[in-house]
Parts: sequence; structure tokens; C-alpha cells
Amino acid sequence: MENICDHKNCKKIGKYKAPIEKDNSKKFKWLCLDHVKEFNHGWDYFKGMSDQEVCEFLKSDITWHKPTQSFSSPNNFFNILWKNTLNEEGVVFRNRHEKKIKTKINFSDKDKEAFNIIELSVGTKWDKIQNQFKKLVKKYHPDMNAGNKKFEEKLKIITLAYTQLKLSYKGNK
Repeated sequence: MENICDHKNCKKIGKYKAPIEKDNSKKFKWLCLDHVKEFNHGWDYFKGMSDQEVCEFLKSDITWHKPTQSFSSPNNFFNILWKNTLNEEGVVFRNRHEKKIKTKINFSDKDKEAFNIIELSVGTKWDKIQNQFKKLVKKYHPDMNAGNKKFEEKLKIITLAYTQLKLSYKGNK
């Protein structure tokens, strides 16, 4: 079923959606080509907003209008993960008497893939893995990349790879 243009006294077919309100709701009207052009020409999303409100909107738009936490926030997931990483330094390769443990680890295919993700060669020592993980977290953290979702996904993959290696190294104490 075709829609009729919602413009007053227009009987043309309305093929184009135009928002009724600027709150990004699902409310819209159907307009014909002539009237949607007229609508678009006069549309001003920021009409009635002060300069400060426009600036606040644009700043919020950078993060899709979702609140973000600074990297140093105590309840930030990546901050918690980071602190846990720092607290584990040296645990894998030393026993309680601080003697180095020499052990051969048989790395699985998942481990090898994890090494590849964090850009290290298979069998790299744990302290170098931790340092590389820290470096990659800083590089790909969304707060360091204007909230770009591409970097957030990359960081999730890196975190999973690090977790995989952590499990493998801990299992070989």
C-alpha cells in the first residue's frame, strides 16, 4: 500500500520519510519528492538551541550520546584488568622462594593465535607478554581513539588473547 504525502492538500505519493520531532524517535511523516526537498531545505536540527547546548550536543555525539569513563576511573573494566595485570607481574616464572621455574609449555593452536594477535612470537616470556599487552591497551583503548568502535572491538580481541595466554602460562607453574 502506498502512502499519500502528508503535506497539506497534496495528493501525490509519499515515498520519503521526514522526522516529526528531532528526538530521533520513530515518529515520522511521509512526503512526496517536492515536499521532502522543501522540508530538508528548512530543516535545522539545532534550531532553538543556544551555542552552549549545540557544543554540548556535538561533544556528546562523539561517544554516541553514551556516558564514558576515563581510563583511570576505578570501576572501568579496562582499568580493573590493567591493575590485575600489574599485580601478577613475575608470578608465573617464580615460585614462593623466588627461584626461577624452568618449564616447557606445549602451546595450543589457540595460544599460537593469541601470540599472533598480540604481535609476539610463540613462547615469548611472560613479562614481555605483559608489557606488550599494556602497550596495546594504551594504543587501542576507545578513550584514546575518540570512542571509535573499531578500536573497542580490537581491544576486546587483544584482551581475550591475553587472557588465553595467561591461562596457559598459569597452568604451567
